[in-house]
Amino acid sequence: MTEPYRCPWTGTDPLYMAYHDAEWGLPIQDPQRFFELLCLEGAQAGLAWITILRKREGYRAAFDGFDIERMAAYTDDDRARLLADARIVRNRAKVDAFIGNASAWLRLDDPVGLIWSFVDGNQIDNRWATVGDVPAYTDASTAMARALRKGGFRFVGPTTCYALMQSAGLVNDHLVACFRHAEVGGQ
Repeated sequence: MTEPYRCPWTGTDPLYMAYHDAEWGLPIQDPQRFFELLCLEGAQAGLAWITILRKREGYRAAFDGFDIERMAAYTDDDRARLLADARIVRNRAKVDAFIGNASAWLRLDDPVGLIWSFVDGNQIDNRWATVGDVPAYTDASTAMARALRKGGFRFVGPTTCYALMQSAGLVNDHLVACFRHAEVGGQ
């Protein structure tokens, strides 16, 4: 039996394939899951997504399951603990951004609604034929980045915001030939 066609960026890595098949592109509304993706997409800056994916459980453990209120209350001792934790990428700017972004998230009335507003609340069903067709950023991700930075968020540039839009299902960027394209679209 042959494997179904999936987006080629997964390669043959079982972790990447499982993430693609079960998570990537599914529309998310849950604030905590959304915040986790926002943090992890920011952690990816300058790195391969597989690096962050392999450390995701470490991030969850180190950052209290991405409990937004707990993270916003982190102290200098927590910061030092995180910078010594080999389960995560120990980058001071990114650790500080996670903590600061938790505070920024809590200042918003409806952060999930704000983020979804950049696609008018509905998933955009893209029809890409090849990976080369998929943009690194869009006008919507640029506007999202601008709004989030204005709200005090960090590590939220246009490319990071587009990656968030993809992972959180604001856009369906599974290639048209991918078996997940039809399954993810319209949810």
